[in-house]
Amino acid sequence: MSLAPRAVLVHRTTEYEELLARHGTHGQAAFFLSARGRSVEAVRERHERAHRALAEVAGAVPLAWRQTRVERADLDRFLFGPEDVVVVVGQDGLVANAAKYLTGQPVVGIDADPGRNPGVLVRHRADQAWRLLPHAAGAGAVVDELTMVEAVTDDAQRLLALNEIYVGPPGHQTARYTLGLDGTGLPAEAQASSGVLVGTGTGATGWLRSLWEQRSSTLALPAPSDARLAWFVREAWPSPTTGTTRVEGLLAAGQGLRLTVESDRLVAFGDGVESDALHLTWGQTVTLTVAGPRLRLVG
Repeated sequence: MSLAPRAVLVHRTTEYEELLARHGTHGQAAFFLSARGRSVEAVRERHERAHRALAEVAGAVPLAWRQTRVERADLDRFLFGPEDVVVVVGQDGLVANAAKYLTGQPVVGIDADPGRNPGVLVRHRADQAWRLLPHAAGAGAVVDELTMVEAVTDDAQRLLALNEIYVGPPGHQTARYTLGLDGTGLPAEAQASSGVLVGTGTGATGWLRSLWEQRSSTLALPAPSDARLAWFVREAWPSPTTGTTRVEGLLAAGQGLRLTVESDRLVAFGDGVESDALHLTWGQTVTLTVAGPRLRLVG
């Protein structure tokens, strides 16, 4: 007998909760903010909106379903099941945080604070959850399949991301590496830069786009469902031993961007989560490609 669906409600600690954890009481948190010209009331109001949204979504879960909650900091230790419907209640970035741990489960994005989020990934309101959850669990659910990016090292470490993967120094040092494009026949180029960014069409609305606009690039950035990636080298430095001829491009499915480390230490992390990074040492190679898994986001 098949299991009933399980609603997994993904949320994050609010700013107000973080203030209380740091300062102990509401009064001390209020004093800390007021000394800096800020009001704790606005922070508490956002906290209350987030909790109301979470409670409303929890109340909309069908009675025959199971349900559980997972905080963002615990995502890397949570075991998602094939029968799960993942309901992200929060900001767009929280969907990206959860995406790397999923294996095809449908995702419903609920905007916990309408008007403050772009709503690219959290497309729905809490009062729509009663309708969206049964729809997401059904065989005919309408979903957008969003492309993801994958990094794989030569010792089989693997990292997935929905927006982008950054490969570069963990601090402000210069990253040294050789960069090659698989399948092109072009020789690899030694480079020194502040890192390399490889992103998807979803990521093209964020960090990737800022690089694209900063250098007035003529690349046609991919759409979220396109099986292509865009990549940029940040601040490449020309020298007698390092080049700048390959600093941007597009990767189609099956193509890889290959970096061989020539620094003591580089890191690769996805979607801005530095705590969940691959640590790369001298001589190690990492290849970035279009990922096989896709995020199934309920439209």
